[in-house]
Amino acid sequence: MKILVTGAAGFIGSKLMYTLKKRGDEVVGIDNFNDYYDPRLKEARCREFGLDVKKIDIADKEAVDKLFEEEKFDKVMNLAAQAGVRYSITNPYSYLQSNLVGFLNILEACRNNGVRHLIYASSSSVYGLNAKVPYNENDKVDNPVSLYAATKKSNELMAHAYCKLYGISMTGLRFFTVYGPWGRPDMAPMLFAKAISRGEEIKVFNNGDMIRDFTYIDDIVEGTIRAIDHLPEPNENGLRYRVYNIGCSNPVKLMDFINEIETALGKEARKVFLPMQPGDVYQTNADTSLLEKEVGYRPHVLLHEGIGHFIDWYTSDKNPLK
Repeated sequence: MKILVTGAAGFIGSKLMYTLKKRGDEVVGIDNFNDYYDPRLKEARCREFGLDVKKIDIADKEAVDKLFEEEKFDKVMNLAAQAGVRYSITNPYSYLQSNLVGFLNILEACRNNGVRHLIYASSSSVYGLNAKVPYNENDKVDNPVSLYAATKKSNELMAHAYCKLYGISMTGLRFFTVYGPWGRPDMAPMLFAKAISRGEEIKVFNNGDMIRDFTYIDDIVEGTIRAIDHLPEPNENGLRYRVYNIGCSNPVKLMDFINEIETALGKEARKVFLPMQPGDVYQTNADTSLLEKEVGYRPHVLLHEGIGHFIDWYTSDKNPLK
């Protein structure tokens, strides 16, 4: 099977591409290597996992079309996107280019080149102001609190339209908070580890009263591969279209998460308690029963174990940003 992975130098993409290649798939990876965060981390991931990732931006229609025409992919895993909830408040236009224009380029390239299955990254942020937990795929997602969330919901709608119009099988994955070795430096685990290890203050939003569905990277990659391998059965409308939650289904209090990092580092954090940030939500909590039922996904890495692996990597010479 020939698979394209976009965003292949990213946190999830690099480990996914490595795992697919290891099992014998023919995998092509692309990434734009932008400077949203330090590109040294993307380059180090590629070296660590032995990846040859082409520098292509999915917002570049000509480059995307040329790639698809030359390679003839069976399946496409679209992870490329402008990430970050808070960044979308100060830099909104970058999200339109990558998350909307770029995604449309991927959809069109799939349509014009016979790709039979597109799997793409959505986000738990689409649940927005929903008060009911755990979040279920059938819940309404009409109340986004960030432009990032709005673009991810738009991706789900665009995918549905192309599934209906052109018969392309579509699988959307609503990722919850992912952590582990080689993680993004703009996310809480890396920010906390960096500050605590240096004796600097950490910002604890909503005065620490937040809950997150933290999921270890290996569990995320395993579930993503199961989704890649699984062609959705026709739904009630006869469409091979699915959207799944992919998380841990074991939400953790933010203060407990910080305590695990403190314990692993052997240092106490200097905490600064702040109000809720614009664009943030109080809690994320995934109901993953549909993914479990249809593809057999079951996360198994407990928080204590996962944080241990993360801190071992963070404090090692493999971390280029230490």
